[in-house]
Amino acid sequence: MLSLTLASLMDEVHAHSGAVYLLAPDQPVLEMAVTAGLPRAFAAPWERIGLSAPLPVSEAVRERRLVWVGGEEEMAHRYPRIAMVLPYPFSLAALPIATETRAYGAVYVTWPGAHPPELSDGEREHLTAACDRLAVRLERAAEQSLPLPPEPDLSAAPLLGQLSGTLGSVEAVRMVSRLPYGLCSLDLHGRVGFANAAAADLLGVPADRLVGSQLWASVPWLNDPVHEDRYRAALLSQHATSFVALRPPHQWLSFRLHPSTTGLSVRISRAGAVRGPNRPAPPPGDAPARLVDISQVLSLAGALTEAAGVQDVVQLVADEIAPAVGSQGLVMLGARAGRLLVLGHRGYRDPPVVERFDGMPLSEPTPGSQVLRTGVPAFFESREELERLYPVLIVNPSTFASWAYLPLIASGRPVGTCVLAYAEPHRFATEERAVLICLAGLIAQALDRALLFDAKQRLAHGLQEALLPHTLPSVPGLESAARYLPATRGMEVGGDFYDLVGTGGAAAAVIGDVQGHNVTAAGLMGQVRTAVRAYTTVGQAPEEVMRSTNRLLLDLGADLFASCLYLRLDPVRGRAVMSRAGHPPPLLRRPDGRVRVLDLAGGPLLGIDGGAVYPATEVGLSPGSLLVLYTDGLVESPGTDFEEALAALGRRLTELGDLPLDELADALVRPRAAAEHRLDDIALLLIRA
Repeated sequence: MLSLTLASLMDEVHAHSGAVYLLAPDQPVLEMAVTAGLPRAFAAPWERIGLSAPLPVSEAVRERRLVWVGGEEEMAHRYPRIAMVLPYPFSLAALPIATETRAYGAVYVTWPGAHPPELSDGEREHLTAACDRLAVRLERAAEQSLPLPPEPDLSAAPLLGQLSGTLGSVEAVRMVSRLPYGLCSLDLHGRVGFANAAAADLLGVPADRLVGSQLWASVPWLNDPVHEDRYRAALLSQHATSFVALRPPHQWLSFRLHPSTTGLSVRISRAGAVRGPNRPAPPPGDAPARLVDISQVLSLAGALTEAAGVQDVVQLVADEIAPAVGSQGLVMLGARAGRLLVLGHRGYRDPPVVERFDGMPLSEPTPGSQVLRTGVPAFFESREELERLYPVLIVNPSTFASWAYLPLIASGRPVGTCVLAYAEPHRFATEERAVLICLAGLIAQALDRALLFDAKQRLAHGLQEALLPHTLPSVPGLESAARYLPATRGMEVGGDFYDLVGTGGAAAAVIGDVQGHNVTAAGLMGQVRTAVRAYTTVGQAPEEVMRSTNRLLLDLGADLFASCLYLRLDPVRGRAVMSRAGHPPPLLRRPDGRVRVLDLAGGPLLGIDGGAVYPATEVGLSPGSLLVLYTDGLVESPGTDFEEALAALGRRLTELGDLPLDELADALVRPRAAAEHRLDDIALLLIRA
């Protein structure tokens, strides 16, 4: 069913490769069921992919829509992991196999680089209809509990000869044998189907040894991933490619690959003088390099570059690496002050089994601490082997049966241990151990960066908390509430600040924004806030507070500017006196619900002009009035007009202004708090008379 559907779909839209994925029964993983048109090794890094992975097939299932990638540049921009492994010109479409109630999997198909950058309406209709039909068939099979037996991958149809009879075939062979250059034919898997005498002579390998084997397996000095990459590029892009290779000791040969959907024709000739690296041939008897390992490592390396914090690394290893190597459980261990630290785990049904190791001394005889101390990996192919070597280790007998303990070493020092667990007894072949150790090196680099990132984040958050008020003082006749959200770029610490100071029966409030989103901006913000408090305490008027703070900022020589809004509140007399330095205007909501923007006179940003003046404005503040002070991060965003954003904020205040202040503050910042990316900090201070 899957193979026929895929073949028919590819034929209808003239695609040259594709695959069908099915959702795994008990986990959010897509498994490749059948592929066509290209060797499965091309898609080996994505044979098992998590539903949360940023890949077209996963995205198609998550969002229940067709995902179209129109070419090489778009692929690099949207899906860098794929572009890193397959940096060739091709187009791709991915679609979900789903009914209204359930998703069953996905399909992707590809076209050569010559395909137009947009998918045509006819292609879109054919693809959607085929996937809908397949979803209905899978739904019927599920309702009847019919198993889906494994199906073989589809190869390209054999090329039908256009020669008439045996005589024509013989004459064709004679013609090819007379040519002065080598010719050979490769199938989609790189296996030689035909080679003329000149090709055998140039390669130095008898024709009978070439036929039936992969070219780079029969010719040791072609056993180079660079040459294999040209073969992949030709098949995937359907464009002719070429390369030169050195036949030891000093003969350079030129290879020209002409692809089609049935395989490749290769022309081999002597090349002129070539300047380039002399790649030595591998020693006799070595197994040929496998592209699946190289592409897999590249893909996973690309995934790990996206990880920021430690939990990002743990999640990526669980979603990407563990499924790729067939593991069902994961534990990530680190160390702190001579003790084990459980950084994260996935797949364990009984979390206390793992968490009891948290805080255990590194001197305890456990495989995790042993591998972390020594940097030597450990592989346990059965539970009996583990318990024999570590008899004091008590594990849940119903969980896993085999383990790989991989040391995570970055810059020559251990940063942790990655434990991969397998549900069934597992034999770790030499080649597999080498791949796992290689992947551990990539994980170690990502984890080292993540540990440093998390440490910086803790420092930044600690600094921010120390510089901003933990609580607002209680002022008779006034209610107040405040919120702060850092930008999501950089260190998540910035220069936005606010404060409320009680002064007898009155109060002073300030809000401001120091230029920048880093520790320097945060440090200067702390100095400005402290200065404003000091000038308030000695009784300076609002315009004097602003002038004094401006001179201080210039004296500090920080080369940073700051906007600021300062106001003195007198709830007994029902008034507020305000002074502004380049800061967005506050909003005033009157007791009847009407909202207006307070158009205050003001001066330039603090830290620019030592002689600047900051005139004060008096505003009436009747009981029930609400003042809204904010920084520009609350209303400004790329592509949004400031005046329109301010008007929208006013409408929300009219609608929600009667809420308790804490609820109102949460409602005003909620859209920004939910945003995945915030380019600026946000500070909000609400004061109700």
